[in-house]
Amino acid sequence: MADALLLRAIRGKARSLNLNGKKLQRVPGAVSGLTLLSTLLLKGNRLCQLPDDVCALSNLTVLHLGNNLFEKVPEQIKYLRCLQRLHLFGNKIMEIPAAVCEGLENLMFLNLNNNQLEHLPPEICKLQRLENLSINHNRLKDIPKELCLLQGLCELHLGDNQLETLPEHMGYMTNLTELYVFRNKLTCLPQGLDQLRKLRILDVAGNQIQAFPSGMHEVPLQELYCEENPLLQKEPLPAVQEEEILSLKGWLPRNLEHPHFVQEQTARLILKHIQSRDSILREQIHHYPQIKSILSGRNVCARCGEWFLDMWLDCVKFVDVTKVRLLSLL
Repeated sequence: MADALLLRAIRGKARSLNLNGKKLQRVPGAVSGLTLLSTLLLKGNRLCQLPDDVCALSNLTVLHLGNNLFEKVPEQIKYLRCLQRLHLFGNKIMEIPAAVCEGLENLMFLNLNNNQLEHLPPEICKLQRLENLSINHNRLKDIPKELCLLQGLCELHLGDNQLETLPEHMGYMTNLTELYVFRNKLTCLPQGLDQLRKLRILDVAGNQIQAFPSGMHEVPLQELYCEENPLLQKEPLPAVQEEEILSLKGWLPRNLEHPHFVQEQTARLILKHIQSRDSILREQIHHYPQIKSILSGRNVCARCGEWFLDMWLDCVKFVDVTKVRLLSLL
């Protein structure tokens, strides 16, 4: 079947060749003769290496090697100077050779999901045109500071790894719009994160984060995923009406079951949101009579006119829920 496809491709001077799922253990030698190819699809085979003559595919812009048996990113790829999209998900990759990064100056999309990477080479900063980098579901223990030099990066996916920290200079990635670091071991976020003024989606769910950087309220987020974090475990100020606040506790998700301050903030978030006639929360609150009863005891701040429940801290800022979507409130 693969031979027939190759024959047609050779005769037709093909620009695209699909050899997905052909159980190939090696790339057919005839492929290197298809010098006009711009797209080569080899997903779902049994490949563990590429032939040296793959460098003849000088016009290749898309290479799909997902779901194969590679243990490192093939070094031959560095000769594919026109390559823009590279898929390597679902392999057994443990290494990215530095030389590969130095040869892919036009790469814009790199998918390394579901591999076994523990580290990234500092030379990854050579991928200066990279816009989307996805390394979810690996074993990453750290991120080199050089990654922050990728100022054209728009999406960065680092979810389900073993990261304990992120580089302090992430604020240099000024074009970043989406950042996914869910299910890691992060205890804090870098202060530079509040410099990402184009960031729209931030997913930090399933970490050990207790607080956000002080300037995060200036980041124009549209979606924030922060469930399963011990946010603000330390109580900054005791509540005045302790019993009433605690009665709200049983109706909050487990990830928010912490002392009075977080409960107060959650109540304010709901109170602010239900003021809008188009709010989904405003409709759903009728199905929770006990919560509705608790919130009916709200107060109004004489200074700013905002609603609060039982305690007031001048240092606390209200969350603009029209710009940030929090999931799983109820």
